[in-house]
Amino acid sequence: MTTISTTTGPAAPRPRGGVVQSVRDSLVVAKRNLIRMLRIPEVVIFGLIQPVMFVVLFSYVFGGSISVGGDTSPAAYREFLMAGIFAQTVTFATAGAGAGIADDMHKGLIDRFRSLPMARGAVLTGRTLADLVQTTLTVVVLAVVALIVGWRTHTSLGEVLAGFALLLLLGYAFSWIGALIGLSVRTPEAATSGGLIWLFPLTFISNAFVPSDNMPTFLRHIAEWNPFSATVQAARELFGNLPPGYPVPDAWPMQHPVAASVMWSVVIVLVFRTLAVRKYRSATV
Repeated sequence: MTTISTTTGPAAPRPRGGVVQSVRDSLVVAKRNLIRMLRIPEVVIFGLIQPVMFVVLFSYVFGGSISVGGDTSPAAYREFLMAGIFAQTVTFATAGAGAGIADDMHKGLIDRFRSLPMARGAVLTGRTLADLVQTTLTVVVLAVVALIVGWRTHTSLGEVLAGFALLLLLGYAFSWIGALIGLSVRTPEAATSGGLIWLFPLTFISNAFVPSDNMPTFLRHIAEWNPFSATVQAARELFGNLPPGYPVPDAWPMQHPVAASVMWSVVIVLVFRTLAVRKYRSATV
């Protein structure tokens, strides 16, 4: 009698299930990315320079030239401006998130992660959490610079912290858009360009730098329903930076900016996290 034996290779590691394990895997990946950032400090430093330049330039170049609620003083515009600068800073981190993931893809690191028994979404979640930590550091430095140039808040500490929380939530939501872009292109350079090209119209067709009531009608409607505008408006209210007599548009997101900001951010996270994880699975098979 002849015995036929079949030899099979080692089975590919299967990801461990469970929410707790997924959280642990995500934190491990986040730690890896934070250590990487610390070893390349110039990335963090250059990330701080741009928003600081925006604060100084906008404050002293446009301050006094734009009327905010009938007030043309530099101090009024400075307080009006800062929520927009904060929001622009957290959303522009999208390009960095996309470039980092594209770089990992280009070097084959993502394929190595796939060979490990870890949750499939942990790689992207860990990356976005690390980017959130870096963004938080940038916002802290930016707030200090804003205080130096004359920005002030006029509400309680809890409301101010809530305003920053909404800004960081928006930044985290947009980092998932960056993750999807990073998985969809071939090089980090393309991810950087793709991560910025759509952000400029999004941030400038908004209430971030000028009141939307002076825009043409069709642009005004876009600005009022822009998720970026909702977060800026919410931050201004929570910081107490809306001057007396400032005309609040009738659009629902402008009348209820806190609720609109949370809603937009949660929807963006749910939609783009789903798309990014799906793309991650198919792009690296």
